[in-house]
Amino acid sequence: MQDKIQSLVTQLGLLPHPEGGYYKEVYRSEEVIPASALAEKYEGERNCCTSIYFMLTSTAFSAFHRIAQDEIWHFYQGAPIDLHLLSPEGEHTLIKLGHNFLAGEVPQAVVPAGYWFGAEVAGENNFSLVGCTVSPGFDFRDFELAERETLTQAFPQHSALIHKLSRS
Repeated sequence: MQDKIQSLVTQLGLLPHPEGGYYKEVYRSEEVIPASALAEKYEGERNCCTSIYFMLTSTAFSAFHRIAQDEIWHFYQGAPIDLHLLSPEGEHTLIKLGHNFLAGEVPQAVVPAGYWFGAEVAGENNFSLVGCTVSPGFDFRDFELAERETLTQAFPQHSALIHKLSRS
């Protein structure tokens, strides 16, 4: 499995992502939305849309983080992904991304703006390749990686999950 993972990393030109896993930006629209047309939560202008390839492995999860925009996840190949969402009110939603529709998996899901979310690959010695699309386009100014202690204080009922999908 490690050979297949390394092959995909090389073929797709993936790089380590700050939240975990590997990514490569594959689209950034040339059109730009001026800051004056965006909500106050955005600092500066944004491209209309961006998308990335994103690969997780059984040992490389996506740590809890949040962004200012909605994010659409598209499942491509590999093992299913458990996508965990925590609403601002602390409600947990589990979305299973994959191709086994009879088992309740879905090929696409939306993470609403402002939700904390993290993801992990189902099973051991597996990988998952997905795509993520963001509009207005992603900018690291809109990205916040969760601090384990702070998120646990906000949502103590989810402390085990937060500990599992956070790094600090």
